[in-house]
Amino acid sequence: MDQIRQAGGEAETVKFNVADSSEVQDAFKKIISDCGRIDILVNNAGIARDGLIVTMKEEDWDLVLDTNLKGAFRCVKAVYRSMMKKRWGRIINITSVVGFAGNAGQANYAAAKAGMIGLTRSIARELASRGVTVNSVAPGYIDTDMTRDLPEEVKGKIRSEIPMGTLGFAEDIAGAVAYLASEDGRYVTGQCIHVNGGMYMG
Repeated sequence: MDQIRQAGGEAETVKFNVADSSEVQDAFKKIISDCGRIDILVNNAGIARDGLIVTMKEEDWDLVLDTNLKGAFRCVKAVYRSMMKKRWGRIINITSVVGFAGNAGQANYAAAKAGMIGLTRSIARELASRGVTVNSVAPGYIDTDMTRDLPEEVKGKIRSEIPMGTLGFAEDIAGAVAYLASEDGRYVTGQCIHVNGGMYMG
């Protein structure tokens, strides 16, 4: 599920499944109807179904690509005309260090996240003349419930691969997103900000 908090008036959360085209369309129609427009879209929905290619089920490949990559496509498509008409907007896609460096056992996840880079750059070219910027943020390993549950030896190995020697925090990602969404980022489009403690330097 993905969540969107409506701007203007009393805040309301609209929940929908980004892997379901009709849910996406209905949710965005409601938001635009209630608020008049959508100024900022952050595509952050994602799932993982890990496994080596030799044992990966085709449905696990399809589910990850359909949610992580096609889900972003569906949401962008839902705001495209509104932002273009207003001649202002910010689209920020959350990709991953894995989309650049790859990771054994995550071919489907890496492919989806790498695909978001191509999606970002292509849409950035389409919308640049309309005052809409399209960028991405690529987190490295971030301190979340998921990483906290990893065995200590695994976390130690991860930290050893990060030049800064520590995991990042959600606030680190939020700061990059806030910059790209602000007027300070008005002349930045088609770019990816890496927030990974130096784990990947591309």
